[in-house]
Amino acid sequence: MSKDATTAAQQFYGRWAALYDWLARETPGLGRLRARAADALALESGDTVVEMGCGTGANFPHLRERVGPEGRVVGVDFTRGMLAPARNRIEREGWRNVHVVQADATETEFLEPPDAILATFVVGMLGDPETEVHRWADMLAPGGSLALLDAGQSTRWFAWPVNQAFRGLVVASSPEGMDRYSEPPWTLLDRRVVDARRALRERASETSHTEHALGVVRVTGGKIE
Repeated sequence: MSKDATTAAQQFYGRWAALYDWLARETPGLGRLRARAADALALESGDTVVEMGCGTGANFPHLRERVGPEGRVVGVDFTRGMLAPARNRIEREGWRNVHVVQADATETEFLEPPDAILATFVVGMLGDPETEVHRWADMLAPGGSLALLDAGQSTRWFAWPVNQAFRGLVVASSPEGMDRYSEPPWTLLDRRVVDARRALRERASETSHTEHALGVVRVTGGKIE
């Protein structure tokens, strides 16, 4: 992503951070999906888990519950406006083992390898998600796990109206709308999500995959070899 595109994305997501936070908390069924994504990591008490693109911290309660007070949760996001609600949530709940870092998920490195990495609705925004999933896998501690929670057009035969609504959501949630795309943004998103899941399957010794919301939302997780 170019510097100008990065700045535009940061401004866009920062501007809508409050709405994103409300939707993350209030959308029916989304909390259950976040819990499924956390379960896909097979976390244990005392683990360190990193969330790439943590946004306003909606996944933090699910991750913290699974690593316990002895574990650690680290959220990474490149948008200051998104991290402000996340920090407020941490302070309000008094979570001493939850931390956030403003950084690009495609460049982040850690001195100590985490036990697990979660990415929620993130890989579809990456220029090269396949390479990035491999990089995340390389960062993990031995026997670590990686999980992806993503959305894309459903492949089910009855999903035409659902896919039309999804396309509208993709455009509305894109910093550039329909501009600068050589192909429909939902097609690009679908391909990136598929590439990311393929990379995860290539690296994992075992994987789990579930589909929800008429096949639009998918949770894929695996233990990395």
